[in-house]
Amino acid sequence: MNQYSLLNKGMVATMLAQFFSAFADNAIFFAILAFIKKLHYPAWSRSILQISFVLPFIILSPFVGQFADSMSKGKAMMISNSMKLLGASCICLNISPFIGYFLIGIGAAAYSPAKYGILGELTTGDNLVKANGLIEASTIAAILLGSLAGGHIADLNVSISILICVLMYGLAIIANFFIPKLPTARQNIQWQFMGMVKDFANTIKIIFTNKPVLVALLGTSLFWGAGITLRFLLISWVPAILNIHDNATPTNLNAIVAIGIVIGAGLASTFISINNTLRCIPAGILMGIAVIAFTLQSNIISSYILLIIIGALGGFFLVPLNAFIQKIGKDLVSSGSIISVQNLSEYTAMMLMLGLYTLAIYSKLSVITIGVGFGSLFAIVIFLLWLGLRKNATN
Repeated sequence: MNQYSLLNKGMVATMLAQFFSAFADNAIFFAILAFIKKLHYPAWSRSILQISFVLPFIILSPFVGQFADSMSKGKAMMISNSMKLLGASCICLNISPFIGYFLIGIGAAAYSPAKYGILGELTTGDNLVKANGLIEASTIAAILLGSLAGGHIADLNVSISILICVLMYGLAIIANFFIPKLPTARQNIQWQFMGMVKDFANTIKIIFTNKPVLVALLGTSLFWGAGITLRFLLISWVPAILNIHDNATPTNLNAIVAIGIVIGAGLASTFISINNTLRCIPAGILMGIAVIAFTLQSNIISSYILLIIIGALGGFFLVPLNAFIQKIGKDLVSSGSIISVQNLSEYTAMMLMLGLYTLAIYSKLSVITIGVGFGSLFAIVIFLLWLGLRKNATN
């Protein structure tokens, strides 16, 4: 089989490693939520937990891209999954869940540039969009099953749900062994702190002078910022609106969103090529409107329908933007470096929106007010980005 074909050995191994790793990432999130709920932590501590995972992405962003580029991407993924395994094991040993989740965040921060950077090395051309669709489908399937497993098993036994995560991280490490050893992207990396920071700052400068890449970067950042907020919104929305207080129902609704994203990713892979990726941006505007519609209703059936629509619009919006960033970014800088800048942008957006969400919860704003506010903010900002891009194209 051609090494650049869509389903080559390296691509299959990457998809399996990503599935196992993302499954554990999402299962352990809901397992830890059940754990802190059992110990009667305050409601705002949930978003603090997520911040402990997100923080390493921001702190390590100047270094993880160069880490991924300094060795074979498969090796970088294996080291990163080993760090995740260490974090999950710490939680099993009754070390603080915030510390354990922080260690998992370190592994995830290092893993991301390697995971996405490897796609441009395993596939080429329009196969890169399809490869992104496959990796996102694998990721969302893992989110779907991992979220369900984490929530449902945690209702039975929190310890068992965490042990399952340890096992899944172990399987991800095994899958990494089957990824072919690819050439390192950059041979001349100097592991000096200030040199790496300056190199990262130069990478940011190069990317920010390319307006289409900047718009795509802001688009994916807003998506993940809104996505993380929606996850916590669902956790608060279920007991407030549906009067259901278990761990399983919020995970079920998150799984419904994941199904929608799989559908949207598939549609994007079919209908959008590498040459017209930015046509997906209006789907982001519609996604924000759909979030508002979801927040303002209280029927379980219409909730399922709207969450599938939100997920589908999100998948259709996200996948082409990721492919565009990887293609142009690889030419501008390198695959690992562009993903590290993308991580900084996306996780900074997550931190900002998680901070706003924590403040809103602490201020005792209603779930409906929070949902309408975030949906409106997302739709308006994406609309302004779209207008700016159209004006730039016209000029």
